[in-house]
Amino acid sequence: MNVTINRQARDVMADKDELLEQVKSEKSVKNKILSLPFLIIGFLVIVFGPFMLYAMTHQHVTNNSSSSQTSTTTKTKRSSSKYVAGKDYKITYSNQGVIDKATLDKGLRASAPGEGIDYLMDTNKDTGANMAKIEVYYNKDKNLLVERLFENGYKDDEDTHYVAYDLKNQEMFKGSLYGSEYLNQPLVYKWEKLTK
Repeated sequence: MNVTINRQARDVMADKDELLEQVKSEKSVKNKILSLPFLIIGFLVIVFGPFMLYAMTHQHVTNNSSSSQTSTTTKTKRSSSKYVAGKDYKITYSNQGVIDKATLDKGLRASAPGEGIDYLMDTNKDTGANMAKIEVYYNKDKNLLVERLFENGYKDDEDTHYVAYDLKNQEMFKGSLYGSEYLNQPLVYKWEKLTK
């Protein structure tokens, strides 16, 4: 009888060990299933992390380098490849010794934000500026950039209209403009349409 009890006890112990082993196996499977998303995310971070870092760094470098280029290049980049410098339009700087180029470019960008070569060249009154020529004069006494705007078809060097940008206050000039604001002042920038 002792032998039978021992056998039964061994069978119960074996069943118990088997049951414990099965429970451990199920917990192991559950842990593996729960950790699977973390493993996938970790894998993606390891694989794609360097690419994302490169892309963000490259974008930062691109933004910094493009902001330091001249307004000619900036305006060309903003415009489509439809118009080509030297063929369709010409830009002339004559600011040396009068006003530094960085200040001039900043004033030009601020006085016509978002406008590019396409806008200036567009002859449609609803969508474009219809410009033939733009002359920019610098009034040192009032710290103004005065832009004389010549639309296509102008005659006898009479501007169509003009605007001024106050460099000191960094805003469009709100007062009345007279010829004395730009006549006998140095011409520092000129944009001309070359194509008819």
